[in-house]
Amino acid sequence: MATADGTTVHKHFRLNPSKLKLAQTLLEASTETETVERALDLAISEYERNKVTEEANHQFLTSGAVIRDIYGKLAE
Repeated sequence: MATADGTTVHKHFRLNPSKLKLAQTLLEASTETETVERALDLAISEYERNKVTEEANHQFLTSGAVIRDIYGKLAE
């Protein structure tokens, strides 16, 4: 697998083999390296999604929008 600039680096990790095998199965990766790459990609995309969601929530909360409870279910 290549990095963003097209190079690869060699790293050595001590990993729980059960977790690695489970992740490999769940991510449908053919190799352990592909498993780690996919897991890293998922972590990065999750961070980016959370960041966008947090920014949208902040914008909404500071927008002054009023939420009306048309069903009378929310506590005042």
